[in-house]
Amino acid sequence: MKVEELEKLAGSIGLLIKIQVRETIGLCFFRIVIAEQKDNIIKIWAEMKGWTYFNKQGIQLDTLRILSKAPAFVSELIWATTMAWAIEKKSSNKVRLLAIFDSEGYSKKLVRYFKLIGLKIVKEVGSSPVDLLLRLVWGGAGTLMNGECISILKRLEKKLSLIEEI
Repeated sequence: MKVEELEKLAGSIGLLIKIQVRETIGLCFFRIVIAEQKDNIIKIWAEMKGWTYFNKQGIQLDTLRILSKAPAFVSELIWATTMAWAIEKKSSNKVRLLAIFDSEGYSKKLVRYFKLIGLKIVKEVGSSPVDLLLRLVWGGAGTLMNGECISILKRLEKKLSLIEEI
């Protein structure tokens, strides 16, 4: 799926997709939101932030927020839009993130959720000197995960096809 197709799909269930991009010092920072507009009031249901690698061969995800009472398919739309944008606009096929270790139970839920999306565990980032750079980038310890944008997008397309049946 392309970003334009995802925007139309989101529109069919009353949602909007907005993408903001800012390029600085060879890096491309992005913010993608899934929102709903009713009576001139915009409610942001999901937000994904990140940046492209210097070599533009991948994206790094920094922030993911999905509100707990978000409408159906918001999670799938934020992920699919991010992957489609990375593929289309940045020719990127790699994605990585750090599931931050906040508390034992929540961290495990995050890792399980990211695995369902299609990411794989690379390593645990802890207090080792080797992990210092990664800890500086993300501001903490956690589980480093990566994946391929195309395979994640394909997995999500199956779920999003249910929208057309509604």
